[in-house]
Amino acid sequence: MANPYRSSQGLSARPVGNSDEIQLRIDPVHADLDEEISGLHKQVTQLKHVAREIETEARIQNEFVSDLQMLMSRAQAGVKSGMTKLNRTVAQQRSNHILQVIIFGLTCFSIVYLWSKHFKR
Repeated sequence: MANPYRSSQGLSARPVGNSDEIQLRIDPVHADLDEEISGLHKQVTQLKHVAREIETEARIQNEFVSDLQMLMSRAQAGVKSGMTKLNRTVAQQRSNHILQVIIFGLTCFSIVYLWSKHFKR
């Protein structure tokens, strides 16, 4: 059975525990070492490009999340301010309502008093 990690050019990559490391075994029978190295160099270049793209996308997403968090904090502050104003307005309306009831009662009392004075004569 053929080695599943063996390449056709004579280099073989073995799986390792640490994903940052690459181990190569050079087969002296095959002399296409320059081609294998240039192929690996191209792969490394492609991987670096992919890593830059991932980094750029992560930075964009982090900025987006940061902007959303800032927007949410502003919205939360706006809602809190609005609730404070609404509570103040409700309290003012209650006191205005109480004042209106008192004025209405005094007016009714005055009318009844004046009416009773007028009919007693």
